[in-house]
Amino acid sequence: MPEKHTPQAGDDRAPDTDVVALLVRQHGDIRNLFDEVEQSRGEERREAFRRLVRLLAVHETAEEEVVHPFARRNLPGGEQVVEDRLAEERAAKETLSALDELDTDDPKFMPQLMRLRKDVQEHARAEERYEFTHIRRSTDAEGLATLAKAVKAAEAMAPTRPHPGVESGAANLALGPVAALVDRTKDAVRKAMGKD
Repeated sequence: MPEKHTPQAGDDRAPDTDVVALLVRQHGDIRNLFDEVEQSRGEERREAFRRLVRLLAVHETAEEEVVHPFARRNLPGGEQVVEDRLAEERAAKETLSALDELDTDDPKFMPQLMRLRKDVQEHARAEERYEFTHIRRSTDAEGLATLAKAVKAAEAMAPTRPHPGVESGAANLALGPVAALVDRTKDAVRKAMGKD
């Protein structure tokens, strides 16, 4: 069986010349991974959940470092729009961090996963409505492509686990590379021990 991996920007070979299309596609990948976690059992569920954790962590980091700063500067009411999204992200990271400590067979796991799924889906809809739509309207094709490249670069350096309290570009820049290194080390150890 081929090894499954966490979807990342560009995995589907789409040209990624539009940051909004890229992020919406990742929202779809996240929904699909939630489905996979829910529908699987045992080791398959653990592995799917690890991929979900990684995708959520890198996706949110890229939004925090690229999308939110752009929205703050360029969208009407951008400051409040971003603050609302950051509050949602903080709550989701806290739930995700708590879930990451549970075994996927724990009876508390699925109810918490369902709560996280609901929160993440509401957050994604809010981003698409209050940020992405306005980004597309206010940015030309070249700007959308530049933002897409920046998102992909941020994802390449992003931590692979949730870090509640790190929802700003400055905090991500300070913690990001260190957290990413530590997270990738933990990921490698888990994989070497057959736990991922």
